[in-house]
Formats: sequence, structure tokens, C-alpha cells
Amino acid sequence: MRISGKPLFNLTAADLMNEEVETIPPWMTLPAAARMLARSHISGAPVVNPEGECVGVISTTDFMTWAEKGEAAGKKYASADVYAPWQIVDDDNFTANSVRGHMTADPVTVSPQESIGELAQKMVDAHIHRLIVVNEENKPLGVVSTTDILAALANAVNSKRQLERRS
Repeated sequence: MRISGKPLFNLTAADLMNEEVETIPPWMTLPAAARMLARSHISGAPVVNPEGECVGVISTTDFMTWAEKGEAAGKKYASADVYAPWQIVDDDNFTANSVRGHMTADPVTVSPQESIGELAQKMVDAHIHRLIVVNEENKPLGVVSTTDILAALANAVNSKRQLERRS
């Protein structure tokens, strides 16, 4: 986040976004995507096609939905290589558990110029915790999370308190 002394309501997605974007390909398995997110200490990421365009978002909500349906624990394998439920299957090669099948398609994306108010409203309206900031080609430039917006608000409050103390 690079706020640079701007007033709170003048902040844009470009000011707030995290530019270190982890992206996930749609063919990655859910277990591999979960490991990647866990290693990066993030709860979601944009899903990009081979051209680098944002085609979806995978988040903890998607993983919980997958687990709730029982697919994470008791899936049935329809493979010529599996003859009994006790056999071990390499999940990294099992396409039924791909990100493509469980991601949130048609993600909410924003331009770098959108204001903090517009960002917050989009998150509230869509009941989401992150927005993907994209360029004109729909390629991710960054991610703005609810934490980024809360940090900007906290920073503005702290700045106001400091000014009041000086007066």
C-alpha cells in the first residue's frame, strides 16, 4: 500500500493494492492451490488463463464449499487406474478437483483509478473480501482486500489524532 499522504477519500485502487499478485492457473488442483495460498499466507488469488487474463478467483470460501460437499474427503474416482476406494490416487493429476471447476468465475475486477469508496461499495454489494485490479487487457496488476481498506481507514484516523494533538 502506498498512500503517500493522500486524503482518505482520494485514495484509489492503485494506492491501496498489493502489487505482489499470486496467480493460479485454472488447471491446478485444489490441494495444490491450497498449499500455494497457505505458503503465501493469503486467502485467495486470481485465476488466470495462459494469456494471463483474469478468468476467476479462488478463495477460502470456494475451498469450504468444496469441503462441505464432501468432495475433499470422500470422492469417488472414475479412473481406469483405480479399482477400489482404498487405492491412493495422486490428487495433483486428478482433474475433477481442478480450480476451474470450483473457482468463482466472472470475478469482480476494478481499474487502478477506482476510488476507495467505489471499492468498498463493490465489496459490500458482492459480499467479497478482495478485488482484482486489472489493466485494459484484463491482466491482474494487484489485489485490494478488505484489510487494505481498513488499514487506510486506520491510517486516516491516526493521522487525524496526531493533528488534533498538535493543536
